[in-house]
Amino acid sequence: MTEAQTRYIFETRTIGFKDQEAVPVDDIIETSNHFVAFDYLLDTIDKPLSNEVIKEFHRILKTGTSDATKEWFRVGDWKKLPNEAGGTETSLPENVETDMNKLNERYNSVKEISFENIVEYHYRFEKIHPFQDGNGRVGRLILFRECLRNNIIPFIIDDDHKLFYYRGLKEFESIRGYLIDACLSAQDTCKEWVRYFYADLKQ
Repeated sequence: MTEAQTRYIFETRTIGFKDQEAVPVDDIIETSNHFVAFDYLLDTIDKPLSNEVIKEFHRILKTGTSDATKEWFRVGDWKKLPNEAGGTETSLPENVETDMNKLNERYNSVKEISFENIVEYHYRFEKIHPFQDGNGRVGRLILFRECLRNNIIPFIIDDDHKLFYYRGLKEFESIRGYLIDACLSAQDTCKEWVRYFYADLKQ
């Protein structure tokens, strides 16, 4: 969905897009659910990152979608069937719980979380790909949450950064700088937004 369409749903709670292409119903539902997920993000900001928080993000995002009606699709729970991410193998369903526990324990053991720690967590989360679908959306919510939680300016992967972001994920093991630089550039965009709105608030 376009930025304008997303804003329209948020501001009016309606979907009447004039003279525009039809939008899949699931995209509209997930966009609306995303606002609820963001409220949950803020409500749980003081809690350590955990499987419980991560699964709840997925449950909120996927509730009411066509995926939720599929017997093999687990809304708010780990995947039941093997999947892949950009042609790369991911954790097998039977290994997800163990892999996620290890990832969270390692991350939560770091005393002072840095920007690089959060980006690396994101890469490893996407490599596990714990859910049947929606891993990218959940992963980017976690990115945003953990930046806020650790007093780091959060960021959004917009269209300008999307290709660099995907390249960074694919090549992280050999050149981590690609993903880190893509995220830093996206953060620079958010810094400009903060400056703009903060200046507006001061007037």
